[in-house]
Amino acid sequence: MTREEERLQESRERKVHWKRWGPYLSERAWGTVREDYSPNGTAWDYFPHDHARSRAYRWGEDGLGGICDRHQAICFALALWNGRDPILKERLFGVTGNEGNHGEDVKEYYFYLDSTPTHSYMKYLYKYPQAEFPYGRLVNENRRRGRSAPEYELLDTGVFDEDRYFDIFVEYAKANAEDILIRISVVNRGPDRASLHLLPTLWFRNTWSWGYNELRPSLRRAKNREGHAAIEVSHSYYGLRSLHCEGVPELLFTENNTNSRRLYGADNDTPYVKDGINEYIVHGIKGAVNPEPVGTKVAAHYPLILSPGETVQMRLRFTDTEIPPTSGDLFGVDFDRIFSERQREADEFYTSVIPQDLAPDARNVMRQAFAGLLWSKQFYYYVVAQWLTGDPAFPPPPQERLRGRNHEWTHVYNADVISMPDKWEYPWYAAWDLAFHCLPLALVDSDFAKEQLVLMLREWYMHPNGQLPAYEWAFGDVNPPVHAWAAWRVYKIERKRRGRGDPAFLERVFSKLLLNFTWWVNRKDAEGLNVFQGGFLGLDNIGIFDRSQPLPTGGRIEQADGTSWMGMYTLNMLAIALEIARDNPTYEDVASKFLEHFVYIAHAMNTLGMWNDADGFYYDVLHLPDDRHVALKVRSMVGLIPLFAVETLDPELLNRLPSFKRRLEWFIDHRPDLIHGCACMRTPGREARRLLSIANPERLRRVLALMLDEQEFLSPYGIRAISRYHHDHPFTLTIDGVEHRIDYEPAESGTGLFGGNSNWRGPIWFPVNYLIIESLQKFHYYLGDDYTVECPTGSGRMMTLSEVATEISRRLSRIFLRGPDGRRPVYGATEKFQHDPLWRDLVLFHEYFHGDNGVGIGASHQTGWTGLVAKLMQQCGE
Repeated sequence: MTREEERLQESRERKVHWKRWGPYLSERAWGTVREDYSPNGTAWDYFPHDHARSRAYRWGEDGLGGICDRHQAICFALALWNGRDPILKERLFGVTGNEGNHGEDVKEYYFYLDSTPTHSYMKYLYKYPQAEFPYGRLVNENRRRGRSAPEYELLDTGVFDEDRYFDIFVEYAKANAEDILIRISVVNRGPDRASLHLLPTLWFRNTWSWGYNELRPSLRRAKNREGHAAIEVSHSYYGLRSLHCEGVPELLFTENNTNSRRLYGADNDTPYVKDGINEYIVHGIKGAVNPEPVGTKVAAHYPLILSPGETVQMRLRFTDTEIPPTSGDLFGVDFDRIFSERQREADEFYTSVIPQDLAPDARNVMRQAFAGLLWSKQFYYYVVAQWLTGDPAFPPPPQERLRGRNHEWTHVYNADVISMPDKWEYPWYAAWDLAFHCLPLALVDSDFAKEQLVLMLREWYMHPNGQLPAYEWAFGDVNPPVHAWAAWRVYKIERKRRGRGDPAFLERVFSKLLLNFTWWVNRKDAEGLNVFQGGFLGLDNIGIFDRSQPLPTGGRIEQADGTSWMGMYTLNMLAIALEIARDNPTYEDVASKFLEHFVYIAHAMNTLGMWNDADGFYYDVLHLPDDRHVALKVRSMVGLIPLFAVETLDPELLNRLPSFKRRLEWFIDHRPDLIHGCACMRTPGREARRLLSIANPERLRRVLALMLDEQEFLSPYGIRAISRYHHDHPFTLTIDGVEHRIDYEPAESGTGLFGGNSNWRGPIWFPVNYLIIESLQKFHYYLGDDYTVECPTGSGRMMTLSEVATEISRRLSRIFLRGPDGRRPVYGATEKFQHDPLWRDLVLFHEYFHGDNGVGIGASHQTGWTGLVAKLMQQCGE
């Protein structure tokens, strides 16, 4: 094992708590549901960025390149001031929906460069302009632009012209689980001397202001330190610790309490408040910080002046070890040795994960993808019952809240480290996003991936009725049921990497997923016909209507995707049950039940109007109140999702499970009425395997003819969410004189549906592309090399389904890789990222990508499911 793998094992066995400290701070805590106590749920407006420096957060902290413990009691992050900004740079900035944000895009440049799974080594980069940060211009110009215009980005403002900015690198290295070394390197990239105030900041999350009699912890200056400054940390749970700061910086103490005077014109509870350090540095108000060196927030002030190209490095050490006042080697040779060792160990670890036959550029993309996934862990705190009713120390929230958002989820008690989609854009978990995160995470830390999947099934997450929480804006929304799939894939990834699986994990998740499966069957099948209506199912505006709202036509939509997701779910549960049955034959009975469920669902998909034989495609069907059925003939991902419901059965497995095999044969023999239209479950394929699939080989071929057509779904960069056919042939449906329409929109959404912040009408999305690739691999496993299709359609080039899967994978990877022209498609016409040597190897992992040119759109740090590119490169190369 590598040294990092040894640390993972020590953590797994609870011998050493290597994961106690990590990058668990959010990038944004303002503008979230948890901090919103408004009557009507206007989170962005109730707690804007302008309040963040002055208002104590109730539910979690944010910071710049920071770390905290896994309960977020003690936090550390950077604060910066360039001498021109109106406020300290303590957190990242972005515009809200009301300010013109129509693409979920933070207006900053920061990069997760490296991290090991135990966070024994981490590296982060923030690019800070030397000119005044253009907060007002970004808001005003974005508010002025409409949906048809591109967003106004930070680079567009000119603040990075002539390279007048600082590169600020933050690195962490753990000497042991409780001794954390911090190295901050500041580089002046500009042509002139420039000043910077560097303020490493330590503080406590405010747990004492809400009326629950929590003890107030304390920070105070340590006395008699020789050659450096030190801060004593006293906390009821973590005991005594200290932060040691190289040199003799001024220590600025205040309290992490709300500045009520600034925000509300009311008296403050304490003379020193959260924004006291901001007032001291930016406005020179000496009385804003405590002259007594004590508080719950402190910053070490390093005023720096850097010549062009100069690098200045500051070192700190956060430890529970008692350091003698005269210790001379705190930042000496040992400090640098530990950093060198942790960097070497990180390289050694990733050599075992990243294929070394990849080109250096691809290895760099993979390394940053893993870094983004690991940096995007966050302490997530949300106790719905307390949030609804309010805290003892404050007036109760408006009565509207008791009937508003999440009021039916009072059992929710979230206080865990969770993998976030993006810690700025989406600083809250989303159930189906999380499932996809777990696959690339399993390549580096299968324990964490399994913990995440189990967590969502715990009784303080899962609803008593069996529903999984979707995301904090509306726990009751319905995401695709991919949890079982993720658990099965993580199990297999771990088994391959470790040489053994974890059947106890499989059995644990299976038992809870039975409850969730029952919820789907009982709540989302309106007529008991095995046709499911899951609403928008995470695909936002892909439908002609908002599918999660009452339809303007009345009636309901019989969803090809909802029904297919359930078909996939049944097959995932079947596969898990069969695996457990290898050692516990009682699971053969449960497996037979899921086989029966699947057959009924597949029969419904193929006989109740969702398959259109003339077009060779699956569509949603609008079921009107007068019992008419109208096919919504939109060529979209909805019609490709039926391909996800595919599984193969090996003869070796069937022979080991004779009871299940007998039931399978009985079902085929005695229910030919249900088998009709489905993939044949009896005809042996490659190596005598059996096929379970909604789409039989002929229907598969017809769907693929559209999917692999470059004028339809197949882009140079993956599979589009909606066919390009609709560019010239929009789908329209007129109801009561109102035209409803879907066009091909390859970039940002032109409609405000679902807030207009993501678009499923043409762009490329990694999660569904990944499932397409996996489904093709499964079909190939059964059909073998004799089954070929034209790829691209009309090219005359025939490929096996395995080759098609690899081709799609490489098109997706191409988004991030420099091509022969030296350009990365993800960055499009942004020349700074294409050519500048200080920018061009920094990779952003966007939420989704332009359907024609691969440019990144939406959330810019959504390594979450876009981190699947690391899994694709690991299994398919470049």
